[in-house]
Amino acid sequence: MKILIADDDPQMLRALRITLGAHAYEIITASNGTEAVKLAIENRPDLFMIDLGMPELDGMGVIEALRGWTDAPILVLSGRTDAVDKVQALDAGADDYVTKPFPIDELLARIRALTRRIGGGQDTEPIVNFADITIDLAGKTVSRKATGQSHPIRLTPTEWRVLEVLVRNVDKLVTRQTLLHQIWGPSHISDTGYLRLYVSQLRKKLEPDPGTPSYILTEAGMGYRFQLNPRTREEPQDVT
Repeated sequence: MKILIADDDPQMLRALRITLGAHAYEIITASNGTEAVKLAIENRPDLFMIDLGMPELDGMGVIEALRGWTDAPILVLSGRTDAVDKVQALDAGADDYVTKPFPIDELLARIRALTRRIGGGQDTEPIVNFADITIDLAGKTVSRKATGQSHPIRLTPTEWRVLEVLVRNVDKLVTRQTLLHQIWGPSHISDTGYLRLYVSQLRKKLEPDPGTPSYILTEAGMGYRFQLNPRTREEPQDVT
């Protein structure tokens, strides 16, 4: 089981890496919120352990960013004891809250409880089909069916991240700021040129007619929407 631990205390990270590693958990660590979101997208952990008071992007921001694309359990580890902090974290999408300092036996019990709750959820990722394209979210693969056979489509890691966020929010508007924040971090939320480039590349690889996209749509001035059932348009789609 893969666990991502985000905390700005290096001693806490080291202790948890050693202790949980001894219990056969695969541990990934991040020392700030921005790094946590980046590593989460790259590694797809089964469970997150998040501190609230981190630099660059605080724990609440990390929780909100994660909940935009994953249902994996989030366990907050925080020195904040105020009930307001607990309520806010749980309302933001956390599944459990442990106050520092904590006995390691209690932490292990909480992890086991969250693991039982999710069961085999990681094996039930959907397969999305549109036009002649198949997207396997669990296998992180994209293929096109032609002449009765399935042919893989090679995406770059960043192209896959953009596509995955859109597909996991099918038929919903995903703002440019959300995509930039989740994929490149908060320091790039104004770099819309990055986004236009990768969306354009995805359309060339996946759309039947990239110049008039039917599935990866632009919502002018707001962001993008992945649509499974194309609607009839009287005017050409804005592809910027």
